[in-house]
Amino acid sequence: MKADIITLFPDMVATVAATSMLGRAQEAALLDLSVTDLREFGLGGYRRVDDSPYGGGPGMVFRPEPVYAAVETATNRAGAPCRLLMPSPQGRVFDQPMAEELAAEARPLVFLCGHYEGVDQRILDGLGFEEVSVGDYVLTGGELPALIMLDAAARLIPGVLGNDASPEEDCFSAAAAGILKFPQYTRPAEFRGMGVPQVLLSGHHREIEAWRREQALAATRSKRPDLLVDGAGGEEG
Repeated sequence: MKADIITLFPDMVATVAATSMLGRAQEAALLDLSVTDLREFGLGGYRRVDDSPYGGGPGMVFRPEPVYAAVETATNRAGAPCRLLMPSPQGRVFDQPMAEELAAEARPLVFLCGHYEGVDQRILDGLGFEEVSVGDYVLTGGELPALIMLDAAARLIPGVLGNDASPEEDCFSAAAAGILKFPQYTRPAEFRGMGVPQVLLSGHHREIEAWRREQALAATRSKRPDLLVDGAGGEEG
């Protein structure tokens, strides 16, 4: 996977991206990540990237000139047409199917991290950015949502996780059929009066699988009954 994150805070992005699975993916050459400092394309001596909105109102808006220049630089660096994504509460809701979609994307990904009151509409119209929302709330900038999307997609690349079967067991993967995960236990077998269910210690794999399925459905009914509305798990329908 090849990706570029355009941001006013490159150190913030680079620090997170260098750790954990994203860092491991880069070390293994499974993820080629660039971070583009939008301020480098700012206007004038103060490197301005924003201005007050036409028509009045609070806050500042990203000007088109710096963003176009940054995107053109990122695209030229990628050497191919890119898929442009911008975190926005007005966009398509990001979910596991979209993470899988991005992981399989042949085009390099370019994320634009907005700030202030938003961006000039000509950035969206002229460059064709897809707006993507990570939830119905507003953050101070697009860096965290961009990293969330990149992390969710990059972990699906074969070789990034220690076990390539792990993503198939994720709660919202297609293989999980829309139900939450069963409870997990490890050593010790007893801790502060709380024991591990005997079935997990039995060694009977068929019984263990049946228990896990039952527990997963029970957790989904209790915590996320909305996931069962469409008949997930072969229950409600």
